[in-house]
Amino acid sequence: MSTWRESVPVAGSVILTPDARALDSLGRNHSLPTALADLVDNSIDAQASEVLIRFVRQSGRLRALYVVDNGRGIGPQEIDAAMTVGARRDYGQGDLGRFGVGMKSASFSQARSVTVISKTRSVPPVGRRWVIDSARRDFSCDVIPVAFCVEEFDRTWRIPETGSGTVVRLDQVSGFPATDDSVRVEKFVTRKILEIRQHLGLVLHRILEANRVRIVLDVEDVDSPYPGPSFDVEPINPFGYIRSGHSDYPKHLVATSENQKIVLRCHIWPGRSRTLQFRLGDSPSAHQGLYIYRNDRLLHAGGDWGGLHATDADLQLARVAVDIDNDIAGLFRMNPEKSRVTTGPEFAALAETAIAEDGTQFADYLIEAEAVYRRSRQRTRSRRTMIPPGKGFGPGLRASIEDEIPLLDREDGISIKWRRFHRDDFFQVDRESRTLWLNDAYRPEPKGERHSVNDAPLLKALLYLLVEDVFQGEYLGPKDKDNIELWREILTAAAKEQSSARD
Repeated sequence: MSTWRESVPVAGSVILTPDARALDSLGRNHSLPTALADLVDNSIDAQASEVLIRFVRQSGRLRALYVVDNGRGIGPQEIDAAMTVGARRDYGQGDLGRFGVGMKSASFSQARSVTVISKTRSVPPVGRRWVIDSARRDFSCDVIPVAFCVEEFDRTWRIPETGSGTVVRLDQVSGFPATDDSVRVEKFVTRKILEIRQHLGLVLHRILEANRVRIVLDVEDVDSPYPGPSFDVEPINPFGYIRSGHSDYPKHLVATSENQKIVLRCHIWPGRSRTLQFRLGDSPSAHQGLYIYRNDRLLHAGGDWGGLHATDADLQLARVAVDIDNDIAGLFRMNPEKSRVTTGPEFAALAETAIAEDGTQFADYLIEAEAVYRRSRQRTRSRRTMIPPGKGFGPGLRASIEDEIPLLDREDGISIKWRRFHRDDFFQVDRESRTLWLNDAYRPEPKGERHSVNDAPLLKALLYLLVEDVFQGEYLGPKDKDNIELWREILTAAAKEQSSARD
């Protein structure tokens, strides 16, 4: 009978290449917006000032998708390591990368062919391509000729030239519609651009607000000599309310143990809102809860309380920001797609001990958030119902009015428009067309080449609040007519004085 041996002997070694079918599992949890966010993360780590996401259309059909940046690029010595599945570079303290599979998993989740072309200053560009079918056989990666790499960089990318940068090209994109029907393709592109802008605007809102990077989307039609429109990604701050729902908030609650510390930055929105910053989901539970960041990149956008509390309709104004460094055993673990963070069993216990300088605990915060929500509902119900705003109001102003005022359920709202008058009156009330006409002679000068139909938002908001009630009812009473004359005389005099001062 043999006995146990402390050391295990070896008789040589063999190299066991991973089963190429393992590539099939990369990025299974990615959507197109989360995959592109992962690629943009790499551009930000490369210190790019601008990133372009481009859809390419030929003969009516979508053919390719690009992510192009003007960052520091990848040199000839690093390109193979960058394309190796699972290879990890040396991440800096502030880098958004983490697992070494971001670019590959994000790309393979959306396309069957992934080409990466990059250049550093004073060095010719280099390129590599993974084709999923070839990779499955033997992990072979294609080398791209230098001449083609130069061609790709010489195309019109509409981002500032820095002498370096990276082009990621995705071909045979699985989610593209298999049609050249222009209507269907246009609907798909419009919808996807909106989804991508909203997702990137949310998860990168801190980075965008700090002007660390500009992200632009466009569509290139290779059959047309004219460039298509471009769309900037604007930050969507989930804590971007104008005023807090409670004068004592936001408030920082700190919890510490022997070797761990977390800070809960507790916020209370003033009320339900139709703005993008608030309306991140279709249900009340979708936007309350924990918002977890790493290096200013949002990894977890609400939806739960991490074991601290169940989601509740009365807590829909409550949001808590938490900044983490990396995975912490028992507390946090983020998924490779950087779209969700799982809290461990110790998180809730530690967070329950969190306390603010004034003695506020987490349970107190939840009680106060519920009270603010109930008061906001009572305030909204007690306000007079008004006719909704119509044409001439920008989306932001319209959303604010809808948030604060209970509106009548009708499609024909009050429009505020400009036109030239024969007299010098400042405004005219047209109840039949439900329009408040403003005299074009007093119209503020445009910021650009031409006027916007949604210009002068402050003036229009004040006039809407002033005259809305004269559009209600079947006819104008004596008091309404007198008010209109009073407002017209005073506002016309004010407009004349302002116009004279400007001249």
